[in-house]
Order: sequence, then C-alpha cells, then structure tokens
Amino acid sequence: MQTNQLSPFSQEYKPKEEEGLSELVEKYLPWWPLFVALMLLGGICAYIYLRYTIPVYEVTANLLVKDEKKGINSADIMESLDLFGSKKIVENEIEVLKSRTLMKEVVQNLHLYAPVMEEGRVKDVSGYLASPVLVQVKDPAHINGIIKEYFYVKNGKVVLDSKEYNLDTWIVVDSDTIRFVKNPNYRQSKEDKPFYFSLVDVKRVVNSYASALIVSPTSKQATVINLKLKDPIPKRGEDVLNELIQVYNRAAIEDKNKLAANTLAFVEERLHFVVNELDSVEGAIQRYKTQKGIVNISEQGRLFLESVESNDQKVAEMNMQLAVLDQVEQYVRSKAGAAGVVPSTLGVNDPVLSQLLQRLYELEVQYEKLKKTTAEGNYVLVSVQDQIEKVKPSILENIQNQRRSLNAGRNNLTGVSNQYASVLKTLPQKERELLEISRQQSIKNNIYTFLLQKREETALSFASTVADSRIVDVAEASLAPISPKRSVVYLGAIAAGLVIGIGFISFKEIINRNVLFRNDIVKYLSWPIIGEVAHDLKGQEIVIGNGERHVIAEQFRQIRSSLAYLGINQHRKTILITSTISGEGKTFIAANLATSLALTDKKVVLLELDLRKPKLSPLFKADSTIGISSYLVGAVGMGEIIQRTDVNENLFFISSGPIPPNPSELILNGRMSELLTFLEQEFDYILIDTAPIAPVTDASILTKLCHTTLYVVRHGYTPKSILKKLDENKNVTGLKNPAVIFNGLKSRGFQKYGYGYGYGYSYGYGYGNDIQGSKNKTLLQKILSFFTL
Repeated sequence: MQTNQLSPFSQEYKPKEEEGLSELVEKYLPWWPLFVALMLLGGICAYIYLRYTIPVYEVTANLLVKDEKKGINSADIMESLDLFGSKKIVENEIEVLKSRTLMKEVVQNLHLYAPVMEEGRVKDVSGYLASPVLVQVKDPAHINGIIKEYFYVKNGKVVLDSKEYNLDTWIVVDSDTIRFVKNPNYRQSKEDKPFYFSLVDVKRVVNSYASALIVSPTSKQATVINLKLKDPIPKRGEDVLNELIQVYNRAAIEDKNKLAANTLAFVEERLHFVVNELDSVEGAIQRYKTQKGIVNISEQGRLFLESVESNDQKVAEMNMQLAVLDQVEQYVRSKAGAAGVVPSTLGVNDPVLSQLLQRLYELEVQYEKLKKTTAEGNYVLVSVQDQIEKVKPSILENIQNQRRSLNAGRNNLTGVSNQYASVLKTLPQKERELLEISRQQSIKNNIYTFLLQKREETALSFASTVADSRIVDVAEASLAPISPKRSVVYLGAIAAGLVIGIGFISFKEIINRNVLFRNDIVKYLSWPIIGEVAHDLKGQEIVIGNGERHVIAEQFRQIRSSLAYLGINQHRKTILITSTISGEGKTFIAANLATSLALTDKKVVLLELDLRKPKLSPLFKADSTIGISSYLVGAVGMGEIIQRTDVNENLFFISSGPIPPNPSELILNGRMSELLTFLEQEFDYILIDTAPIAPVTDASILTKLCHTTLYVVRHGYTPKSILKKLDENKNVTGLKNPAVIFNGLKSRGFQKYGYGYGYGYSYGYGYGNDIQGSKNKTLLQKILSFFTL
C-alpha cells in the first residue's frame, strides 16, 4: 500500500498573530447576553454607588505674593510706609501656606475638630449647613475625644441628655468642656432635627486638611499662588481656604507689628540713654567754655590776631612819633639862633608842639632879618633872641611830655600784644580739647536725630502695616462635583462589565485543560484537519440520511469530499477511525461517515474492530454472536460475518463478535490482512472503527493495513496533554496518513445558530435546516450548558 502525497490539508494551520477588531467582535459576540447582564449589573452598582457616595467638590483660590526675584515691588510711598515688609519668595510662601501651624489655627477658628452630623438611614450627612449650632471646645489642644453625642435644638436651646442648655454656656461632657454657639452658616428653619457631634483630636484634623491642601504657583514666572482643596461641603471648603488666607495675612501682619513694636521699644530705650549722654556732653562743653573763658574760639582767635596787629601798628606809629620828636628835639637843641628848616612833625598830632615850632621858626626868621639890619646890642634883637630862648624850653618840655606819653602807650600796647600772643599760643590746645568734646556732642546729636527719625518712621509703619500679599480670587467651589463623575462612573461600570465578561470568558477557556479551539489541535499536532462536526443537541446516533440538509449532515458531506485529498479512491479505500481516549465520538463519526459514503451509491462496509468495547452492533441492530473475532479465530468464513443494515442498502456491517481475551494478539494472527484484501475487492470503501490509541495498541497495529487514519478529537473533552504526547510519540504510534476530525463542537456563548470553536470565532448560520433542536433550546438551557461546559 502506498501513501498518497500530501494534500492541502496537510499544511499546518497557523493562526494570525494579531486579532483585528472584527475578529474580536466575532469572538465575543456570542456571549452578548452575558455582557448585557454584566453591564446592567454594573449600571445598577454605579447607580447605588452614586446614590450613597458623598460628592466631592474642588475649591480654589488665588493669592498674589510680592516676590523680589520676580519684579513685584511696591510703589515708593508704600515702601516708605512699609519699612518692615520682608522680601518674600514664592517657594517659601508656599511652604508657609502648607504648614500645619496655619492649618491648626484654621481648624480651631472654624471648630472643625467638632464635626456635627445628621444621621441617615444609609449614610450620615454633615450638619455644617443644616445644624443651627456649632460645638466649641474650651481647650482644643487637650481633647479627650467623643465618638457620638446626640442632641437637638428646640426653642433656641440645645437639648442634650434630656437637659436643656443655653447657647454660649460652658458645660462638661465626658471630661471635655464645651459650649454650643450659633452657626453662622445655618440655612434651614427646622430646629428639632436630631444631630450628633464628635470630638476629634486637633492634630488628626490638621493632618487631614493639610494633606488634602494643594498649594502651587500658577507658572514659573508668575508670583500668583493657587490653592486647591477638595471637600464634600463646598461652603466648608471655601471657609477653610478663606480662613487660611486670612490667617496667613494676619500672621504676616503680626510678624511685622511685633518687629515694629520691638523696634519702637528699642528706639525709645536708646533715645532715653542718648538724651542723658547728650545732656552730659553739652554740660561738659558749657563747663569747659566757662572755665576757659571761651565763647567762640575761632572768633576769639581772629579778634586776638586783629588786636595784636592793631597794637603793632600803633606801636609802629608811636615809634615813628618818637623818632619825629627826637628829630625835633635835636633840631631845637642844635640851633644857635640861626634860622633853619623846621623838621616835619608827621605823625605827631599835638597842635601845641606844632604852634611852638611854628613860633620858633618865625622868631628865628625875624632874628635873622633884624641881625642883618640891627646892631648886635639892639634891644629889639635882644628881645627876639630872648623870645627864642623862651620858646625852646617849652618845645623841649612838650617833646618830653609827648615822649613819656608815647613810651607809656607803647609799653602798654606791647604788654597787651604779648598777652594776646600768649593767649594765641594756648588756643590750639583749647581748640583741640573743645573739638574732642564737640565731636562727642556731634556724634550723640546725630544718634539722637537718627533715633528720633526712626521712632517716627516706626510709629508710622506700625500704624499703616499691610500684608505682603493680595487676594486675587477668593475661595470658590466648583459648580459640579469633581468626584464621583457620573458619566465616568457609568462608563467605568459598563467597561468593568465588559472587562469582567471578557476576562471570565478568556479565563474560563484558558484554564480549560481540554481542547476547545482548532488552534489547540494545530498547536500540538501537525496533521491536517479535514472536518469539524457540530454537537448533536438531540443525541441521535445516525444524523445523516436522504434529504437531510442540516449543518451536521453537510459537515459529514464535507468530510466525505475531503477523503479524496487524503488519497482515498478506488484503489486506496481502507479508512481507520480512532481517537485518543474513549468517549470522543469515533463510533459516531464512523457510523455517520459510512452512512454518508453509502448515500453516494457506493458499497461501504463498516468494521467493528473495537473488540473490547463494541458499540456499533446495537446502533445497527446487528447480530453480534458472530463477527470479526469469530473469523480471526477461524470459526467462520469471510462471507458469513458480513451483514446488511437497515440504514442504507449500500451500507454493510461486520460486528466485533464475541469479545476475545486477547484482541491485540488476535489481530496479529495474519487473517486480518486477508480479510481486508477480500473486502477491497468487494467494496468501494472500508471503514474500521477501532479502539482508542492511548489505552491499547490495536490502532497502531491496524494502521499498517489501512490507507489513511482519521483521528477523532472531541471539543471540550480531549485533553491537550494527550495530544502533546501523541505528537511527541508519533514515530512510535506510526499512524499512517493521519488526519483529524474535530468532533462535538458546541455553540459559543448564547448564539442560537452555528458553532463557535472551529477557528476560535463564531461560524455563521448553517445552510438549510438549523442544528437539530437549537430552535427549541431555551435561554436557561443555554446558560446551564455554558456553565457545565
């Protein structure tokens, strides 16, 4: 027997590496009721989630900070007023705004450590707006904690533990001193609603809000800080951000005021000290000037110099007058009565001397004249000479008097000049000493003036302190909640339903250790797959006959046509049908394939060679008392074991006969080859239904006597591991010209028609009649069959 050349089916099927959208749709479309149910369930869960989930709003505010690095400077008048305005950096201010110190003050100011709640049937609602009162703790830093304390407000009073309390009255509750104050955010009119409050540790509340606060610059170049806070109550979020900004500005102003107050106190203290020092220095100057007789050293020195100069000039004049007097005296003494030129009396302001000299000169002139005309003894001449002698003593006496006066005046002026000179010699030392004292006075005076100026500037800055930031936008909550987003939640729920459905289906098919897809066969076996047979819902054994046009019948006709590609013809007609294990439907395939071949008016004989568990005899209602085992042992002849069937006149059947104790050895006795040679002469097709190949060796023995082997793999039943071992041991089993029939394919998911495990996707509708019973299969049956697959 020769083996035919490879047919087109012998090429290994290779699945696509990537699945397109249409393939994915076809893959999961059969499960659409499951996806619809999961999406509806997801939608219901999303509705319940949205119904009972507290929405969260986003509150934002913007704050402008004066940053010296980014060109934000105040005007000159503002700079002059804001002396203590520190230069700020945006990054530092962000950290300040995020600090727990500021948030702690916010929590205490807004009483967030004592949340008031309104109890609901499913979830509790905050009473930040609904409660008429708020709870204030006297010492928030040492809260002992209260889990739930119920109260309600009636007629303006708080009813707590059946006792009424007035507002703003301190009471002790569980060792915490509290009081109820009016809620400024109260918006409702009912007062008898039941509420409860809790007392939470301030640190925990501060950490909660500090972690939820987001502070960031709007851009790298800008000095505007953006503050964000998420809160289920928009008004509370706005209050927290606004209060945070106010606390931040208040802290900045308090820092400035504290610095200004400290500076002012320091300036006042220094002023008092400097005033005392300045008084001491000024008293020292006064005492020094008094002791030294100094009014103004520079002016006095100038006057002293002028006086000395004037005295020197006067002394020179007196010396000149003395010299004139000496000349006059010499003139008077040297005269012997002869007339001469009278010396000048320049500088001598004595008129008597001038008259006397003028008289002397006239007398001498007269005497000279008389002497020339009168005798020497003339009384007139003698009289003139006597007058001359009388005038000279007067002149000399006058000169002596004036000389004495001039000498006395000169000596006086010289003494005064010497006195001035001695004073002038002491002036530099006095001036230096006074300058040292005056320098101390000047220094103290400058300090005093500086401190006075700074005191006024500090007082002015203290009175006009402003913050180094400006609110650009006050806190404002978003109109719609940012979480949860209804559209996102519903879309997420629908997507989750799809993902769960896909995951469930994929997981269910992946973890299945049996063959589900044609790809599983291709993965482990290199044999061609010549046909696929859908699962018969009615459980009939013979599903093909004259006029049958349903899917399974057409599938057997396709397998019948494919036999030619395996080399089955009038010369090569023996077909062995086997499987891996029992229950894969090889008997069903053998019976229906034989029936399909008989419908072509060909003589077909079907051999029941599963000598251990024969199943064909009851199917064809054949006599099993004699059969192949009887022939093999030589009890009957060849013609005696061939039986006709009621299915078709062209279909003949040879039963297994009595079950022998040694089937494999019986097949090897040589009579089987003779039987097949005989049958090849009498029939057009010979089909052999033998035992599974895994538990026994019958198929391995018989395959050598056949022209092709049809290997049946059942959907959802044949283990993948056996196929893998079968491929590894293909040289040992030695199946001749093998081909695979994929049997028992079931519908994937909830599709009504067709089957969906051939190529991993859903095949379309059958041509002709539907799969038997598929029209009448209820949705419940489909669901049950899906979960029991």
